[in-house]
Amino acid sequence: MDKEISQAVIARLPRYFRYLGELKDSGVERISSQELSRLMHVTASQIRQDFNNFGGFGQQGYGYNVEYLYSEIGKILGLDKKHHLIIIGAGNLGQALANYMNFERRGFIFTGIFDINEKLHGKMIRGMKVRPMEEMQEFVKDNNIDIAVLTIPKESAVATAEKLVGMGIKAIWNFAHVDLDVPDSVQVENVHLSDSLIKLSYMINQYEKEHDIDEEE
Repeated sequence: MDKEISQAVIARLPRYFRYLGELKDSGVERISSQELSRLMHVTASQIRQDFNNFGGFGQQGYGYNVEYLYSEIGKILGLDKKHHLIIIGAGNLGQALANYMNFERRGFIFTGIFDINEKLHGKMIRGMKVRPMEEMQEFVKDNNIDIAVLTIPKESAVATAEKLVGMGIKAIWNFAHVDLDVPDSVQVENVHLSDSLIKLSYMINQYEKEHDIDEEE
């Protein structure tokens, strides 16, 4: 596909995929852009524009075949393939991610978990043994790992990311509170949890201003 797709469109694709999956599981066979618009609170025009970036998928007077559209968006997102992940950091967040089953339904297979803390080595987390960092390079090579999840302090995240790049990791899902600078060949998704919370604070603040709500009432 030669056409460059905007980041805004790419950001909406997982949401389309999620809604279509729910519709498919509910037995819905087809849906119009207007119906999808009402569900997702995205304009029908925007939905059609987004899908037209990839060829359209719809039929005049019929709308969209839910199962077909779900499958095609899954392929665009690369979800027709399995991805093997490791988690670096076996603290509360790392353990929570390892225990989240829904990732595997989407083809993301957690294969190993690593930590620098010797007290955690050997601990079993959903059938996975916490391993020392020294074993990571060989493990990545032997298990065809393509994604690393960082749930470690920002002080060690940069150096760890550099090591992962050297191991041939294709992507990093980064929960450390620092933006990573890696080669273009390595994809990074930075997740700053506090940013989402601050955004929520802004939305509360704006709503109260618009509706003239006094905090002390």
